[in-house]
Amino acid sequence: MNNGEQRRLNGEAEEDEDEDDANNGGLAAWERAYADERSWESLQEDESGLLQPIDNQSLKHAQYRRRLRAASTARIQKGLIRYLYIVIDLSKAAAEMDFRPSRMGVVAKHVEAFIREFFYQNPLSQVGLVTIKDGVAHCLTDLGGSPNSHVKALMGKLECSGDSSLQNALDLVHGYLEQIPSYGHREVLILYSALSTCDPGDIMETIQKCKKSKIRCSVIGLSAEIFICKHLCQETGGLYYIALDEPHLRELILEHAPPPPAIAEFAIANLIKMGFPQRAAEGSVAICSCHKEAKVGGGYTCPRCKARVCDLPTECRICGLTLISSPHLARSYHHLFPIVPFDEVSPSLLIDQQNKFPRACFGCQQSLLNPGNKPSLRVACPKCKQHFCLDCDIYIHESLHNCPGCESARHSKIPNANKG
Repeated sequence: MNNGEQRRLNGEAEEDEDEDDANNGGLAAWERAYADERSWESLQEDESGLLQPIDNQSLKHAQYRRRLRAASTARIQKGLIRYLYIVIDLSKAAAEMDFRPSRMGVVAKHVEAFIREFFYQNPLSQVGLVTIKDGVAHCLTDLGGSPNSHVKALMGKLECSGDSSLQNALDLVHGYLEQIPSYGHREVLILYSALSTCDPGDIMETIQKCKKSKIRCSVIGLSAEIFICKHLCQETGGLYYIALDEPHLRELILEHAPPPPAIAEFAIANLIKMGFPQRAAEGSVAICSCHKEAKVGGGYTCPRCKARVCDLPTECRICGLTLISSPHLARSYHHLFPIVPFDEVSPSLLIDQQNKFPRACFGCQQSLLNPGNKPSLRVACPKCKQHFCLDCDIYIHESLHNCPGCESARHSKIPNANKG
């Protein structure tokens, strides 16, 4: 009887554990701890002293509008052809677990998202990857325009060991960026986890060398502020921030995706030779100049030397001609003439004159009223005066790059003009 009762109790305990795992959505132990950690930060106190959840959508929209207005305060010439090296610190400090599951894992995830966003906003630019481990800098990928190749190379080399050497990384990227033509904007984004740097020589000379070559170096730290990183950013005109948590790290990384202001020496108008290659036939066989091997079908043919390349945009390995496609050139146009920020509609105006304002978003046609017919947050285009929800505001400025209200008004005037 005792053995049977013991088995029955053990069976009930196992069932309870299974129910707990099911309630937690099958999360691992560290994932459950991370999900429940600091849960009080998602609450705020209202006017009556009661606790209510924070409106994350409004906070995200407020942060977005701050960046948008800061970027549109002045009409600044921007660098559309960028050559960026992302330097990732894979020293033993990157294995720390203050970011879950580790600094290395979080950085790799956000670098992947950044690379794809970078090529979406900078279709004429190129990216390269450099890693630091065991006191040595390794070139993971050369400058190129294929996000998939960069992401694949990064995910296959995620191992932490040894110390970090900032000087070796700067020397390596300086050797590559020094060969970039004068119209290209040379940039370095360093994701630094260590609290020190183990350098073979005088790093101050290396910093001055980067400054002389007009290389803009920015650093995002995952630990504490370091003097040498701050000095590097000040001398080269870059940005230096310390990530407080994972959402803050993602925001800091994505801030480097839009084109930066052009350096005065590079702001002079230049004529750049570009080629628009044709896509090769599916059954054609040719030796790819990128991978030095024969490939069947696909690819593009350089209009000058007839060499074959795999992805666009890139530079021809044979004749050095910049190869792009017409959609890449058209997408860069949006940064030259961006849409003006929409105006926030005051809540007092919505309450006093609720009937005079539209009840639905002009973009998605979703209701702009909360339960109880109370007006929610909205924005209005300063030109066409149409009202939009917060999601449409972000989508219009980040992806669409055209105001639906202004476009519909423009098209509605065209038939009237033809009749006249």
